Amino acid sequence: MSTTLSHTAFAASTSIPSAFTVYDNAFYSILGSAPKLEVILENNDFPFAHEASVYVPTTDELFMSSNRFTDPVTNESTIVISKVNVTANPVTSEILNSTVPMPNGGVNHDGGILWTGQGTLNTTGGLWQMSAQSPNKAEFIVGGFYGRQFNSLNDVVVANDGSFWFTDPIYGYIQGIRPKPKLPAQVYRYDPATKAVRVIADGFGRPNGLSFSPDEKTMYISDTAETIGDGTTDALLPATIYAFDVSTINGQPFLTNRRVFAMPGDGIPDGLKVDQHGNVYAGCGDGVYVWSSGGVLLGKILIEDGTSNFSFGKKGQMYILNENKVYRAQLNSTLRSTLWKN
Repeated sequence: MSTTLSHTAFAASTSIPSAFTVYDNAFYSILGSAPKLEVILENNDFPFAHEASVYVPTTDELFMSSNRFTDPVTNESTIVISKVNVTANPVTSEILNSTVPMPNGGVNHDGGILWTGQGTLNTTGGLWQMSAQSPNKAEFIVGGFYGRQFNSLNDVVVANDGSFWFTDPIYGYIQGIRPKPKLPAQVYRYDPATKAVRVIADGFGRPNGLSFSPDEKTMYISDTAETIGDGTTDALLPATIYAFDVSTINGQPFLTNRRVFAMPGDGIPDGLKVDQHGNVYAGCGDGVYVWSSGGVLLGKILIEDGTSNFSFGKKGQMYILNENKVYRAQLNSTLRSTLWKN
């Protein structure tokens, strides 16, 4: 699929702010008639706005996980979850008292948030379901593959059949927060009805973000192996989004026909999202990149120092995380998330 909105009128009438770079005329229909980018929240005390970026449309609240920082009380490396009220004036945030161990990615599920917990040296990571309502109780779902603990879960999506698909790189081990890996860096599918967990894809250096196309016939998975995890990078390793066909074989889903979908020019493609037209968005080294479903770079939303993740809000709004800042981009008001299943 491709963007179905007419971009001719937008191209003729829209004055594009410098925060938006157009590479293909189809990007005008994504930007809409009055694109805008603004900082709505800033906190320089710690990197509160790093990953997840889960927007809950029923409450207009945004949940996010921080980057690792040293807790001034315990003097230990930690990650916290923050809840941001994006409709408050001024925008407000609060740190939640969560039991998810070293949380990272998350997605809307069952009225709350399904989190990936990386785990610690002494605590199993895995998937956790957290209520979006105070006191935000979190329940453990699964933490390993038939006796072997997962490495350090990174991101997760929910399929229309209710299954959970998630990535499991070795970043936690490289960063010293997890024991030596007992599994390769892989992508998994978990069926909450049967509790069966399957390896659904391998052959990655650092599997990271993932997202389905709107019809769930395509799965996009990013490999961010270029970022080693210890503060170094290797430009000869993948910083690439791969596309797979979702095929049903013997009654079960398989990922087939692996192919390169896209690669950003700056940094790694971290968090992935797809809009209702099939355009693919990724958080990269200089902002949010947008590709058509055919892999053509349409444009960028430029963010100084880049972004790891972001989410769609209501009426074409996008919330972009930038470690110590949260940005709000106003795009075409008809754009919507494909993640709000319930």
